Amino acid sequence: MKRGLILVAIGIGLNLIGYSIKRNAFDDYGWAMILGTLLFGIGFVSIFYSFVRKVEYKGIIEERAIEAEKKEQRENELNES
Repeated sequence: MKRGLILVAIGIGLNLIGYSIKRNAFDDYGWAMILGTLLFGIGFVSIFYSFVRKVEYKGIIEERAIEAEKKEQRENELNES
């Protein structure tokens, strides 16, 4: 997630630089805007993927806890019989 935030910040910065170059009537502003947009997109996808992984990890942990609890209940029922 940290890498994604850094890429988003760099992407925004490059887009701002591109707009500044364009406003000053220079012709070579396209590279900054293209690179900025690509880095922003990659950063956004990285952040989104990080959130998805965290949610999935929590789900797996909860599922394992439920399975362990069920297994413990079965063992207790077998020991009581």
